[in-house]
Amino acid sequence: MFISVVIPTYNRLPILRKCLLALEEQINNPIIENYEIIVVDDGSNDETIPWLSTNKTNFPHLKLIEQLHAGPGAARNLGVENAKGNVIIFIDSDLVVDNYFLSAHAITLSKYWDKLKHRYCFTYGSVINTNNFEYPQSESFKLNDLSWAYFATGNVAIDKQTLLKSGLFDPAFKLYGWEDLELGERLRQMGVKLIKCPKAVGYHWHPPLRIEQITNLIRIEKERAKMALVFYRKHPSFRVRLIIQFTIFHRLLWEVLTLGGLFNHVFIRPLIKFLLSFGYSSIAMELFRVPLNLIYVRQIYREAYRNGIS
Repeated sequence: MFISVVIPTYNRLPILRKCLLALEEQINNPIIENYEIIVVDDGSNDETIPWLSTNKTNFPHLKLIEQLHAGPGAARNLGVENAKGNVIIFIDSDLVVDNYFLSAHAITLSKYWDKLKHRYCFTYGSVINTNNFEYPQSESFKLNDLSWAYFATGNVAIDKQTLLKSGLFDPAFKLYGWEDLELGERLRQMGVKLIKCPKAVGYHWHPPLRIEQITNLIRIEKERAKMALVFYRKHPSFRVRLIIQFTIFHRLLWEVLTLGGLFNHVFIRPLIKFLLSFGYSSIAMELFRVPLNLIYVRQIYREAYRNGIS
């Protein structure tokens, strides 16, 4: 098995360094013939390209590809097109894996290829969220690390030919969000089976919430809502409505929980600042998610109205 690890990146050099170092420290497994790490730089304007070019001898498996800023979906497609491997692993550039990461994916994939007598399956590893930059691998698994997504590119491995048959990522997703779940919907319709692979562990680093981030996080939610409608136009099913929270239930849920929008980011800003001042960034973020969800759901309905979608 030859594995190509495809990583899109955009202005994330500090955590990308940890990501790449962890991938170079993998435990050998006879199932894995070889592997490569394909970093697709999505038009970064930080020091990513100069640093990788200067330090390339420290990363013998690294292949660097550059593109103009076009989003993670286009970057992943470019990575797959340039991959030598027969297995593609997608991770994000802010994911730091453990030493058995590649081995766990390889063992599980091989087992199910033999069991199913075909390669229409993919492995989905564990993602543990952390804001510990210095030692991300020290984080323990938490209930809120559970994911119900069918195909999320934070930590998946799939046969390259199966992936190519799906059509790869849709470039219509030009803003933030949903391009991986939309691809997952096509894979599901093809009959590609999801296989859980909890031993393939990745630690997803999120910087602690800062009060200055609020405006940007609101912008991202509005972008996500716009892309949710792109997803729904391609797959106009109740299943997708549930995934993107485009239902009356979700609208009522977040309206009720925010008292019709009275419990908003402006109202809770002093409380968020108070929590952050005492180091409770995780609690502050969970609190902020409540009005953030209302912003997202309201934006979906606005976009649907503008586009004549009911």
